[in-house]
Amino acid sequence: MTWVLDHLDDIGSYTFDHAWLAGLPLVIGLLLSIPLGWAARRVSWLYTPLVVGTGLLYTIPSLALFVLMPLFLGTRILDTVNVVVAMTIYTLALLTRTVADALAAVDESVSASATAMGFGALRRLLTVELPLAVPVIAAGMRVAAVSNVSIVSVAALIGIPQLGSLFTDGFQRNFLDPVVAGLVACVLLALLFDLVIVLISRALTPWLRTGGSDRPVDEPAGPTGSRGSEVAA
Repeated sequence: MTWVLDHLDDIGSYTFDHAWLAGLPLVIGLLLSIPLGWAARRVSWLYTPLVVGTGLLYTIPSLALFVLMPLFLGTRILDTVNVVVAMTIYTLALLTRTVADALAAVDESVSASATAMGFGALRRLLTVELPLAVPVIAAGMRVAAVSNVSIVSVAALIGIPQLGSLFTDGFQRNFLDPVVAGLVACVLLALLFDLVIVLISRALTPWLRTGGSDRPVDEPAGPTGSRGSEVAA
């Protein structure tokens, strides 16, 4: 406890870096997965290559991906861009299937009604289909957020400072306090991310709080088709 109180500034700095490295790829990954998921939904022969292809990216070990990024991006090994790009790839792997399946779950009669009212494909996507798909997409975002917070800590092994640095510091000095502090901070950060996503989802779906449609949302499938969070080695 004394060690934690003496290093609150370091823990706060690491937490901010960790939140940035895990949160920014979550936003970028969502923005990229929406057109990919929409294309997989609209063009049947694209579903398998897009969903399975992006899903396979999740099988790449995180440490190997962090090390290989400079070769593809031309960056330095300690550049945080490597981690952001790698985490965006993992987010994309999780969310492309989620977006495609969420759009597929929208009632066909609703889409047909929007089309009959003169909505084009883009307007129908933005104003009808995506809002109705928010609960399922948010469920996928919650899985991706927890996964990102977990995987980012691996970047400490290549020298990127964040909460994972507390793990390596404690391990190298055989000192447990930094490890416990890093673990607690990671859990709290994951809970914060989850809470923010839930609040945003509730704000975007006010009709679910007015009764009638307030039913539980199925947890989205992972990139390999299984349920629940899957963390790369």
